[in-house]
This record gives sequence, C-alpha cells and structure tokens, in this order.
Amino acid sequence: MKQFFKFFFASFLALVVAGILFFAVFFIVIGSISRSVSGAAAKEAESLVKDNSILYIDLTDDYHELGESNTLALFTGGSSQTAGLHDLMKSVAYAKTDEKIKGIYLKTGGSPNGQATAQQIREALKDFKQSGKFIYAYGDFIPQSDYFIASVADSIFINPLGSVELKGLASNLVFFKGALDKLNVQPEIFYCGQFKSATEPFRMDKMSEPNRKQIAALQSDIWKEMLNAVSEHTHADTASINTWARTGAIQTANDAVNYKLADGTRYKDEVETLLRRKTGKNEKDKISFITINDYVSNVKGGTGDDQVAILVAEGEIVDGEKQGSSYQIASETFIKEIRKVRDNEKVKAVVMRVNSPGGSALASEVILRELQLLKKKKPLVVSMGDLAASGGYYISCQADSIFALPNTITGSIGVFGMMFNTQAFFNQKLGVTFDGEKNAPYADFPNMNRPMTEQEKKFIQNGVDTIYMTFKSRVAAGRKMDIAYVDSIGQGRVWTGTAGLKNGLVDALGNLDRAIRSAAAIARLKDYRTVTYPAPEDKMERLMRMFSQGSVSGKAMAEQLLEQEMGKEYRWFRILRTMQQQKNHVWMMMPFVPEIY
Repeated sequence: MKQFFKFFFASFLALVVAGILFFAVFFIVIGSISRSVSGAAAKEAESLVKDNSILYIDLTDDYHELGESNTLALFTGGSSQTAGLHDLMKSVAYAKTDEKIKGIYLKTGGSPNGQATAQQIREALKDFKQSGKFIYAYGDFIPQSDYFIASVADSIFINPLGSVELKGLASNLVFFKGALDKLNVQPEIFYCGQFKSATEPFRMDKMSEPNRKQIAALQSDIWKEMLNAVSEHTHADTASINTWARTGAIQTANDAVNYKLADGTRYKDEVETLLRRKTGKNEKDKISFITINDYVSNVKGGTGDDQVAILVAEGEIVDGEKQGSSYQIASETFIKEIRKVRDNEKVKAVVMRVNSPGGSALASEVILRELQLLKKKKPLVVSMGDLAASGGYYISCQADSIFALPNTITGSIGVFGMMFNTQAFFNQKLGVTFDGEKNAPYADFPNMNRPMTEQEKKFIQNGVDTIYMTFKSRVAAGRKMDIAYVDSIGQGRVWTGTAGLKNGLVDALGNLDRAIRSAAAIARLKDYRTVTYPAPEDKMERLMRMFSQGSVSGKAMAEQLLEQEMGKEYRWFRILRTMQQQKNHVWMMMPFVPEIY
C-alpha cells in the first residue's frame, strides 16, 4: 500500500506540472498569435480599403469606451478587432481626409448607447461633413435615439412601410417595496441627500417629488438637444417640432417625409443604387463598404515620442481585483493602471475617461488617492461620457479640468447604505429559524437574519454622514468651492453636463478629443500620440482569465441566461448582489439610473 501511494502521488504531481506547463505554453502561444493578429490587422485593413469605399457605421452596435482585439477570429472568421467609442471617433476623423473613403453610410434600427455617446458620435459626423463627403442614413425603422445621430446626414431614407420616431422623452422606474412587504423582507436604509434616489425603489412605491423634479430637469435639457438636432435637418423651428412630438404627428413614413424628417421613402436596394451612383459604380458592381471594426486598424495616429494617456474608467466602482468579463472599475486593478501611467516617463499628460454610475465609497477614495499622486507628476484632465455620477464624480472632482457632453449625467453628490432584514421571510414564509452565540454585542454585525438594533443603525448612519461630509470636502477642494455651496448642488442630485457647467461641476462642454487637446496644452505638447490604459483586451485572454478565476462554469452560464431573460433589469440585480457581497456597506452610486428614452 505504501508503494501504491508513492506511485500515485508521483503520477499526480507529474500531471499537475504537465498541466501548468501546458497552460504556460498555451498563454505564450496565444500572446504571440494575438500580437501577430494585431500586427497583420493594419495590413489587412489597407487591403480592405478600396478606392471609392464607404465607411459603414451600424448604430445598433454597442460602443464601449475601449475596443477589444479578437484572436478567436483566426478560427471563427470575422473581424480581428471590435471598435470602441474612441476607435469610432478616430476612424471618422481619419476618413475625413482619406481619399479612398467617399462617404459614410449609417444603418439605423435601435441604438443601445447612452445619450452622451450618441452626442459624441453625432459631433464626429458633423466634423466629417466639413470634408464635403456625403453621409446617408437608412432604416426600416428609425427610433428617436438613432434619429438624433442620423439627423446630421445629408439624406435620410426610410422604408415605405417603416416610420421615424419623434415622441418626446420618458423615464420609468421599477419599485419593489410592495414585493418586499409581501415577502416580509425589511429593507434597512440610510442615506444623505433629499435627491439620493438610489434607495427609493425599496422604501417607496412611487417617485418622490425631489426625484421627479430632477428627472424632469434631465429630460428638459436632453430634449432641447434633440429638438436642435431635428431642427438642423428639417429647418423647422424647435417650437413646431415640439408640437409635432406632443400631438403624435409623425406616425408613418409619409408623415416623416411630409414634415421633412426624412428625405424620401426607399427600399434598401434603391438606397444601394444611390450609393453606387455616388461612388461611380455600375448597377452590377458590389458596393465597397468597410466597417469601423475593419477600418480602425488602417487609422494612423500621431508620430511623436511624447504621449497623452487615455485612462479609461468604465463601469461600477468595486473593491479589489476585477472579476470575470463585466465592465468594472475594480480598485486594485485600476490602481495598477494609474501607477503604470504615473511611472511611464513617455506619458506627459493624462485624460481619464469616466463612464460610471459610481459604487463603493471606499474604492472611490482609494482610487482618488492614487489620482492625487498622479496629478502631482502630470496634468490630469477628465472627460465624462454617459455617466460620471456619485462615485464617478468623486474620482473626477480633483482633476485639473473636467469636460462633459451636454447630455452627460453627472453630480449625484450623495451617499447611502442599504441592508435587508430577512428574518420574517425565513420564519414566516419558510419556517426557517436562526440561533447562535456571541461573546460581544456586535460580533455578528452586520447580519441579515435579524433586525438591527438602534445602536447598530446609528453606526451605519454615522458612517453615511461622515462619508457624505468627506465627499463634499473632496469636491470643495477640487473645484475650489465652499462646502455649503457644494451641499446646495449636492444632496444626491443628478445634473446634465449643460447644468453641470452652470453650477460649476464641470469646466467646459466638449468631447474626448477636446479633453485630449486640453491635456496636451497644459503639458505644452505639440507633437504627441495617444495611448490607452488599460490596453484593449483580447477576447481569448479574457476567456483565459475567467478560466483562471473559476468564472467559466455552470454558474457563469446561468448568469448569461439570467442576463438574457432579465434584459435591462439585470443591471440592478448585478449591482444589488455586488453590494451584498462586498464588505463595504456605504455606497456612492446610482444603481437605478433613470433611463431616458
């Protein structure tokens, strides 16, 4: 028997070592393939860009801040790169002077992107038009979100049986208080700020008046941008356009044409015929479309040795290392990127691109500290995307300059804490009881299986009050404001970029390119190139990381199915779960961002 175990453990050790060596070699090979794919991508793109090409932009694509490479394309086909928002901006700007690109074709159908992302795409297209090249837009159905972007086109065509949407803006929130009451689950909620609406779905059955007021203000600012966009295409005054929306005047494709929102009804093949004529092709010739994903590798950047780093902060702010494939600003992972930027002597200035509803108060403070150290060495400018609110504003507030888009949602200077007492649910609904022993009054705190004591409630509320005061002091120091004034524009209230400019939360309205130019000017750079941190991730590498973390499992598959079934509601589920899993119970977050559609 002794001899058996000797050989068994020797064989087992050999298998373990072999496994480790296999994965080490596998990662090296994949890394080499990834670099080869990246290196070949530019040459491939050049061959794809033929004379008289049309840049194809699909507005139904989801444009995250960072793109990603795709080594798997070697085996599955398709593009070796998925473009991010910055890639799209660079591509459109480069196409403006690319003699092979004759125009842009916009495919509509329902954009999943936020209001500020749409605004940035629209600005890039407006700049492209200065080249004199054409922009055509077409769709069987053009939703309002798409029309905001498509309105910049020279010509908009709609399927004869389709429609163009113009109906105004709406926001709907889901409230869970009634369901929690039926389940005998008692939320225990602590917050600072009358506008801090993150906890309302759990303590109310409808919107509070302050929350209704702030959402109405958001809608008002964003709707003005929409009216101006429609006015640019139709040449009608904004008052008339507003009346069309309020009366439901635009119902059919012919209505859209009659009111000049669209320039004609066409079937797709008829639009393709027009595109052939615009590019000098015959009826049987294939149109030379090139997608953003394929074109971006053809885009040439700056040639200078000096660099402006784009530090991308996208997703909820959480403690610790990044897990799985979700978009997160994980404090430990993000700090590593900040330090890379700080220690890279070639990087002369930094633009932090923030697209975040906030999250953990502790993680936000940890990140802000590292940004303060970075700022001591290099200029730091913030560019805000769709969201830079709560913790997202916290990590932004001490930059040298802050730029936002008019439709950015920012502010939300407020704090909350939330737990759930499930004792009655388990006792009365399931017949499950709990008992235990402790040698100190608060040894089992926090505990979801019993109600909080009054003293424990004071602990949480004191923590929330303290962090709110810290939040205000950080903003006051960064924005050079009086704390009382910060409190007056704080209280958890969210603002658009337009309103944020008026109340001092941001310095100027502008897109990412504007922020990059500002950072370069502060650093007195003339010839420079931009680099992104973190580097765009490869799909294969992400898959391998998920394997190493044990994320690829039946649990991960169940999560994907749950996300598919829940749709947009999955987001709050994921955030609530994160809140319960993390040890930190005080949050700077907008988990229930009012969707405006």
